[in-house]
Amino acid sequence: MRRFAGVLLLGALLVACGGGSNGNKIAFTSDRDGNREIFVMDADGTGVQQLTDNNDLDFVPAWSPNGNKIAFTSDRDGDEEIFVMNANGTGVHQLTDNDDVDWNAAWSPNGNKIAFSSEGEVFVMNANGTGVHQLTDNDDGDWNAAWSANGNKIAFTSTRDGDGEVFVMNADGTGVHQLTDNDDGDWNAAWSPDGNKIAFDSDRDGDEEIFVMNADGTGVHQLTDNDDYDMSPVWSPNGNKIAFTSDRYGDWEIFVMNADGSNVVSLGQQGVVSSWVG
Repeated sequence: MRRFAGVLLLGALLVACGGGSNGNKIAFTSDRDGNREIFVMDADGTGVQQLTDNNDLDFVPAWSPNGNKIAFTSDRDGDEEIFVMNANGTGVHQLTDNDDVDWNAAWSPNGNKIAFSSEGEVFVMNANGTGVHQLTDNDDGDWNAAWSANGNKIAFTSTRDGDGEVFVMNADGTGVHQLTDNDDGDWNAAWSPDGNKIAFDSDRDGDEEIFVMNADGTGVHQLTDNDDYDMSPVWSPNGNKIAFTSDRYGDWEIFVMNADGSNVVSLGQQGVVSSWVG
């Protein structure tokens, strides 16, 4: 998984999102109390609330489309599994249960399915944890599934060509197609709300930066450009802004910019952004 995996497994992780009666909110992981826990806040970085509090690792939260549930990864049963809880942190329920590493949950747009990564492959299951089905099957790493707005496609990262690239497939795992192709790593694909663009991070300029391209892989355009690491882009619900994580101030913090890369603003919170819905 190269450097990206190290940040995921060792750093604080964040998912920005909102929805339903919760409004425009961000859920994120922070180790500010010495252990990775899940928090939520308003989209401007205010109103922070802690949802989990235990001695285990809880990370990579993802809101359901209606904002009523949050799926997340936890090692509270001894290894990483997918769990779900109510938006206020109550009603925690375990969805996966095996000896492998299950993580990076992603809800389908209709809320009926959850895609996730397990041991370097992409899987999908019903939202209640039943009907687990493997979508990818190869000797390389496939992970970080991201649904298109209409639920027909899933973008993901794969190392099947020797380094991390962005691929897309049909929601049933057929029709795998490579979108990026270079000697550097392209990671963390995020579909725009209208389905026309895909944002991602890449180290093709020597360090991690945020890029955007058309959904077919054409028209690649760089949005950030500095000597630090900018990663994990996330679209705002209306598609006008992109949240991302950067270490430009010495720690992993959450930033927001316009969709064209202008007007970068820090939200003043630690974390690694993963998704944002309204």
